[in-house]
Amino acid sequence: MSTGILSIDLAALVANWRALDAKSAAETAAVVKADGYGLGAGRVARSLLNAGCRTFFVATAEEGAGLRQSIGPEPEIRVFSGHMAGDTEMIGDLGLVPMLNSLDQLTRHFEALPGHAFGIQLDTGMNRLGMEWDEWGAVAEMAIAQGPCLLMSHLACADEPDHPMNAYQLDMFHRMTDGLGVPRSLAATGGVLLGPDYHFDMTRPGIGLYGGRPFTDARPVVQLDLPVIQIRDLREGEVVGYGNSWQAKRPSRIATVSAGYADGLHRALSNLATLWDGDRPCPLVGRVSMDLITVDVTDLGESPDVLSILGPHQGVDDLADLIGTIGYEILTSLGQRYYRRYIPG
Repeated sequence: MSTGILSIDLAALVANWRALDAKSAAETAAVVKADGYGLGAGRVARSLLNAGCRTFFVATAEEGAGLRQSIGPEPEIRVFSGHMAGDTEMIGDLGLVPMLNSLDQLTRHFEALPGHAFGIQLDTGMNRLGMEWDEWGAVAEMAIAQGPCLLMSHLACADEPDHPMNAYQLDMFHRMTDGLGVPRSLAATGGVLLGPDYHFDMTRPGIGLYGGRPFTDARPVVQLDLPVIQIRDLREGEVVGYGNSWQAKRPSRIATVSAGYADGLHRALSNLATLWDGDRPCPLVGRVSMDLITVDVTDLGESPDVLSILGPHQGVDDLADLIGTIGYEILTSLGQRYYRRYIPG
């Protein structure tokens, strides 16, 4: 096989959901947007459904439509982007639940789909999605009378437990929702870890399910093994790859590996990343190109067939740290050329 194998441990994913579920008395939903953080929303959601999850969040109605085909008519699918123009038929026919973000969306939903389920998203200071204080104050009584299934907001700094923004948003959320008699949700993964004050009636973990920070107790979910296409011997002083960015300081063996920036291995990893042959590290040398990387395997003593860039020695956050990004970006960038191998949950 000339493409990499992305192994996805659904048992580990389910274990992570159960571990986060055990941290609160609230219902634990699951965020499966961006195709299940790049791992396949349908397979991820079906495993979590079998484990007891009954509510799933996606980013858009289009994502919700795809998920509905995978998990059937019963589970609830809630849409963060709300009720956008052009989404009415999809939301109505597929039983999606929009999280309404503005007066315009509220009006559109009530006029186009009267009696259809909805939730409301409130902005408690992140200034991204949701109704702000004044807008909510003007419509809250009318909106609550229509029977929303959930009031939610999103924490901006939950991965920093001591950040003052957490307490500020918690206070704002209480002030905007206390006494309304509607189920509430504030906590994604980071919020779950902040403790019971943030849990309310539903938590909605995302990255923690997939093995990423800030849930440091998460079980690893992904392993990425890349095939070696060719190995060549270099003399001291020879160079590798575009721009001659790496030069051999000794006689070296260089493995050309099938993966590149088209597969989610960011170009910034050039001359920085490490790949693994079992427990033995091998440095990536030269530039990451579109389809290929080159790896120094001189110290192995033999020619490997496969090298791993994600696995027990290097998770998505470790790889992200090398280039100043986050594990979310590494996960959601993993390309479609990989063969996805699912380990049953």
